[in-house]
Amino acid sequence: MKISKRIGIALAWIVGLVLAFAAINNNDPYLVPLRGVGNLLLVVTSIVVPVVLIRCGFWRGRGWAARLLVATWCLPLLGMLASTATFELRKHRVLQTEPSLARSLGPHFIVGYSSFDEAARLAEKRLIAGIYVTQHNVAGRTAEALKTEIAALQERRRIAGLPQLVVATDQEGGIVSHLGPPLTRLPSLAALEELAPAEQKAKAEEYGRIHGRELTSLGINLNFAPVLDLRPEARRNRFDFNTLIGRRAISDDPAKVSAIAGAYIRGLESAGVNATVKHFPGLGRVRADTHHFNADLDTPVADLEATDWRPFRDVLSTTNTRLMVGHVAVSAVDPGRPASHSKAVIDGLIRKTWNYQGIVMTDDLVMGAIYQHDVCTAVVEALNAGVDLLLVAYDGAQFYRVFACASAAARRGALDTAMLRESEVRLKRGLMAD
Repeated sequence: MKISKRIGIALAWIVGLVLAFAAINNNDPYLVPLRGVGNLLLVVTSIVVPVVLIRCGFWRGRGWAARLLVATWCLPLLGMLASTATFELRKHRVLQTEPSLARSLGPHFIVGYSSFDEAARLAEKRLIAGIYVTQHNVAGRTAEALKTEIAALQERRRIAGLPQLVVATDQEGGIVSHLGPPLTRLPSLAALEELAPAEQKAKAEEYGRIHGRELTSLGINLNFAPVLDLRPEARRNRFDFNTLIGRRAISDDPAKVSAIAGAYIRGLESAGVNATVKHFPGLGRVRADTHHFNADLDTPVADLEATDWRPFRDVLSTTNTRLMVGHVAVSAVDPGRPASHSKAVIDGLIRKTWNYQGIVMTDDLVMGAIYQHDVCTAVVEALNAGVDLLLVAYDGAQFYRVFACASAAARRGALDTAMLRESEVRLKRGLMAD
């Protein structure tokens, strides 16, 4: 057999197996870029290639290896059908959730969306408390189109006699400006660090007012900003592809972070938009990127209280901000379990030691530190720890899996009803009252 033919057959095996893997795992967040046109191409390819192989005689007269190659190229289509059926069945079950369970669990979820109709359906059925707006919602569209869409969702909610939706986004400034454009692309708050203290506060408050006015004009009422993580040392983590906290953190000085963040929050709130400080317990000392990997914070609590946690305590005690908890394990408090679903951290440290009774939410559950492990356990533990809002942002389709985890736990009595009641009170006092 000619060498070129051998290479061609080897590539056919490799590509066939890769496509089969992609089809079987089609619902995985890492494969979001393949959805839509990518899936269509995968299906067409998995039909065309087996036909070509059969016409070239691979099914007859070439032995079992040739037949196995043809069968392998049938796997992508079968895998796509299986993964699609699994997703649609789970989606159907969630959409058929009994009203009492939807009323109990729905207020705990904020979900990213691609389809207006799908978001409207979830909102009308009380399956979500809010939506998360990001770059793909504005890609190729005007601000007016987005504003109209958000207003239509709120109107449907009003007609159904339900509380207004939380409409959230990430508009920090700098590299995380998910709505800029069409909104003004402001510098990061870190750009204010070298100014005189009075000028820092004035400028930060001005940034907050600008963000607040522009977000309000679209109908957005919650901003996942500002960042309170301390700036890390200059060393670079080659595997930090997404967090990039060194470019987002305000300063390595806790006092400066508190002052600038507090002023920004005042400006934001003056325009009618609520703030969310993040990412407790802090990412400044963490080397791993929690978008993809587990992360641990191996620092004594006393040191953290004096440094990394000082801005959080300062801001939480002087503003009406919400708190986002990241997927980092605090080794000195609850080793091995990310803070985002640790009862020792949420209920023990934040609620009891700090006496913070405001709204606590998770970072995006569609991150590797959570999703690539037992996401169901994380969801149940977060609710039982006293987390108020669970965020499913990057891939909103994962909401159906996450909600299914929560509803299955509720049906088997695995959710702490006392914690859910306390959370309901906080939500009514906070987000639902805005």
